[in-house]
Amino acid sequence: MNKTSTQYDAIITLCKDIFIKKMKDYGSAWRILRISSLTDQIFIKAQRIRSIEEKGIQKVNEGIKPEYIGIINYSIIGLIQMELGISSSIELDVEASEILYDKYFKQAKSLMEDKNHDYSEAWREMRLSSLTDIILMKLLRVKQIEDNQGNTYISEGIDANYLDMINYAVFAMIKIIERENKL
Repeated sequence: MNKTSTQYDAIITLCKDIFIKKMKDYGSAWRILRISSLTDQIFIKAQRIRSIEEKGIQKVNEGIKPEYIGIINYSIIGLIQMELGISSSIELDVEASEILYDKYFKQAKSLMEDKNHDYSEAWREMRLSSLTDIILMKLLRVKQIEDNQGNTYISEGIDANYLDMINYAVFAMIKIIERENKL
């Protein structure tokens, strides 16, 4: 579990670095996005990963790691948007964004640690394609919840699904990096 925690932190450090650099380049233009638009952004990224996995080739010279990073960062942005609400006044400074980013990655990591305890890190035995499929399934669940105006009868809400997607994408990144380091 210590290994997973260290690997998790390394992935989040990488993702957060990209998030902060993009904040400096673009500001908080993402503040205008509705939750459904963020869900669709994540869906595009997950669908591209699945397409590359199935076809075995890609025409755009960008691998799947940036897509998993995008899933993580857009999921965190979604959680921030759920907390703050959508704003046509898009200004949110880098420092405030970073505080919120840290809040949600810590929440995701805590959830990961609890589930890893209960499931004995079963994700380590899963195929990368299964992690992608689970992310896509969670996205379809979120879309259905969004279509139901956020109402559920028994299921967890959008936020829980975003947290799970963060964790599955981190697991995928860990598996990819481990595979690369063995080559």
